[in-house]
Amino acid sequence: MRPSAEIGTSPPKLAADEGTKSVLIVANPTSGGYRPKTLAKIQSYLTQAGCDARLHLTTHAGEIAEIAANKNLTVDVLAIAGGDGSVNEALTGFQDNPAPPVLAVIPCGTANVLAHELNLPKRPAGIARAILNQRTSPLHYGLANGHPFVLMASAGFDAEVVHGIPLALKRKLGKLAYVITAIKIALSRKSSDLTVDIDGEKHDGKLAVATNGRFYGGPFVVSPDASVTTHGLHVLVLKKDDPLSALRFGLALVIGRVHKAKGVTLAAVEKVRVLSKRPVAAQIDGDPFGTTPLEISAGPDNLAIVVS
Repeated sequence: MRPSAEIGTSPPKLAADEGTKSVLIVANPTSGGYRPKTLAKIQSYLTQAGCDARLHLTTHAGEIAEIAANKNLTVDVLAIAGGDGSVNEALTGFQDNPAPPVLAVIPCGTANVLAHELNLPKRPAGIARAILNQRTSPLHYGLANGHPFVLMASAGFDAEVVHGIPLALKRKLGKLAYVITAIKIALSRKSSDLTVDIDGEKHDGKLAVATNGRFYGGPFVVSPDASVTTHGLHVLVLKKDDPLSALRFGLALVIGRVHKAKGVTLAAVEKVRVLSKRPVAAQIDGDPFGTTPLEISAGPDNLAIVVS
């Protein structure tokens, strides 16, 4: 890949691929990661390359899904400027679109795990070049109770944090808000008991994460053999979540050895069920998703997503 131009330099020489004639960039102007100057620069690069590039700012919750589901959406590329939750919205909308356009991601959110998965460029020129070249890979996904997720679905402590984090704090502090909320919840919570049915074999645990990719919570590898560009899921079950076990899990996560940590089960799956005697918080792609039980499976198909 050619080096991206620095912000503030003269526009790079880009040319639209024959298949990339129109791009719709969609962004949420109220999100904490909204970067109008970056988006304007990307739009300018695309336009200068001969592409019909439009920028649309959402005005209400769920609008990204509405746009993605629109059967009259006549663009070659739908570029989502946001985090993993925004990408999930687009993926959800695409379920109702018989001929969805190619998906592109402009990393702008609090969590951009998918950007890590795909090693997407971060600078405007690199992003514009990737969209124009339109080199794509298949983006596979999972289903949790019939709802699509691109990265993960989980139940347990991490989902409790997702449910408990104040939106205003998330917008103000970004990832630090998760740390603050996690500490508060950890000091007062009662541990949750889960039963995870993996291909008919039951595992008892405190945290269950069904993942579609390698990374978790950012650049931390949780499942080395997983990939969003290949079919199938992996499920991780943490047997205990007492302070010592949680510390051990956290350290293993930081050094990329969760799959070998004591008290952790990791397995490749097509389907998995997460059950509990009382409702336990669940999340998908970093957003609240009700409570258990969860019926999780690999999605039946895939979408085309722009890669660098």
